[in-house]
Amino acid sequence: MKFKHLRADRMADMSVNAIREILKVVSQPGVVSLAGGIPSPDSFPLDIIKQLCQEVIQKYGPAAFQYDTTEGFEPLRQALADHLNTNKAFDLHPEQVFISSGSQGALDAVGKVLISKGDLIGVEAPTYLGALQAFDPYEPVYINLETDAHGLVPESLEKTLQKLALKFIYLVPNFQNPTGRTLSRSRREEVAHILTRHDALLIEDDPYGDLRYDGDFIVSVKSLAPDHVVYIGTLSKIFSPGLRVGFYVPPFDLQDWLVIVKQGVDLHTSTFNQALAAEYLLGGHLKKILPSILALYKPKKDAMLAALDEYFPDKFTWTRPEGGMFLWVEGPTGYDGDALYNRAIQNNVAYVPGKYFFADGQSGQETMRLNFTMADEATIERAIKTLAGIL
Repeated sequence: MKFKHLRADRMADMSVNAIREILKVVSQPGVVSLAGGIPSPDSFPLDIIKQLCQEVIQKYGPAAFQYDTTEGFEPLRQALADHLNTNKAFDLHPEQVFISSGSQGALDAVGKVLISKGDLIGVEAPTYLGALQAFDPYEPVYINLETDAHGLVPESLEKTLQKLALKFIYLVPNFQNPTGRTLSRSRREEVAHILTRHDALLIEDDPYGDLRYDGDFIVSVKSLAPDHVVYIGTLSKIFSPGLRVGFYVPPFDLQDWLVIVKQGVDLHTSTFNQALAAEYLLGGHLKKILPSILALYKPKKDAMLAALDEYFPDKFTWTRPEGGMFLWVEGPTGYDGDALYNRAIQNNVAYVPGKYFFADGQSGQETMRLNFTMADEATIERAIKTLAGIL
């Protein structure tokens, strides 16, 4: 049977995830990966997983294996509210926290509820590829917002909202994927004022906020403009990505609609996985384990920065993030990023060309995203030295 004529029109604008395709190359023997945004397996709390499984079965019994509410497993909502209030300066009740199948599930729900064909969405340039893939099926038009070394330029957002009716703005303020940049406190306050003044909506994606190795905590935009922000988080980077437990805190008027669209997708996120996450938080395990995760990643980040400083050509620049999982490298105008990528793969080093993170599909030829969480320090140095040699 031929299926091409059966496909929905929206499929014309959908494509495979470039990073996922690159990871197929990385799986080949001998290839060093600086590509995926993947937590190190060494960060997984394997030593307590068996204990958590036993605790879940003893505490919740058959309920841990039963259908549950779409909004989320109640003990997890309570645990997340406590976590956000204690560690991220929120003031939440558990019923304000909703559970999703990873933060990606929340992004898809936002797109389904809010985006009609042709709607204008403001995004950073570059921005998170997974968000573009979540929004693309609903056929928006992306409006690039100006960024610099400190993230979104608030004046750019102001000027854009004066001219255009954006359906919403999408930002990753903490250790942004792909650049590693963090939006400063003063800029967050400006953004919050702009959102309130223009009655605009922000989707604040915060998958990396707990991974801070240097510097001081910065409050979320959500806490500064609560009625104008959907805050999205995940336990993938601080517990287990395979459990697919994410969460979101929407304004009141969006709550029911986001629940309705989730009901049509998966009814609810895995009850057992939510129960594991609840016990992980309620038992104080995150508080004990997070310092070891930070101690695992910080030397890797420092090793990558040191290798870039020592080996890379002077005409290249890169970010120096205080946390997260990525560095962003920019080459001189006219530099051929595709040529470097092809040569790098031939020399068994993989990374992600930066062009895939631009919504216009044309920018970023001279850029690359480097991940430092998966390789050890010595391997990172060798890989950077290899790239520098090709350059």
